[in-house]
Amino acid sequence: MKERLGKEEKQKLLRMSEISLMLDDYDDIFSDFDPRPYSERSLSVDFLDEAKRASRDKDDIGIELSFLIPKYKRNTAEEALIKKRLHEHFRKNHHRLEKEKKEVVNKGILFTVMGIIVMFVASLILFKESGKNLLISFLIILLEPAGWFLFWEGLGQVIFEAKKKKPELEFYEKMLKCEIHFLPY
Repeated sequence: MKERLGKEEKQKLLRMSEISLMLDDYDDIFSDFDPRPYSERSLSVDFLDEAKRASRDKDDIGIELSFLIPKYKRNTAEEALIKKRLHEHFRKNHHRLEKEKKEVVNKGILFTVMGIIVMFVASLILFKESGKNLLISFLIILLEPAGWFLFWEGLGQVIFEAKKKKPELEFYEKMLKCEIHFLPY
C-alpha cells in the first residue's frame, strides 16, 4: 500500500511540470567520464538527448524542467550550482549555434553573390569577345559552370544548411528560458 502511494505521488510530480526527469542522484545529469566538479563538468549526452526529446513538442515560453531526486540525496547548495551550470551550458550552446547559423547564411550569401558576379563576367566576355580566340572560349566554358555552382551552392547554404541548425537552436532557446526545479520523491 505504501509502495503504491509512492508511485502515485511520483506520477503526480511528473505531471506537474512540463519536462520531468527522474534521477538516482545528481551525477545522472553529468558525463560519467568527467571527474571535474559540477560547476565545470560536461553534461551527459543521455540527459541532453532525453531533454531534447521531451522538449520537442513544448512551447518555448515557460517551460519547467523538473528533476525528481530522492529526498535523502537532496543538497540545495549542489542544486544551485547545477542550475547555474545548466543555464551556462544552454546559453553557451545557444550562442554557438546562432553564430554557426549566421556564418552559414553569410557564406551562402557570399557564394550566391560571387556566382552572380562570375556569371555576369562570363556574359560580358561572351557579349564583347564572343568566339574570337581559344583562350576566351575556354574562359567562358570555365566561368559559366563556376558561376552556376557558386550560385546554387550559396542558395543551398542559405536555405538548407541553415535550416539544419534550427531544431538544435530551438532546443537551446527553450532550455535557456526554462525554469529548473529539483523536487523530492
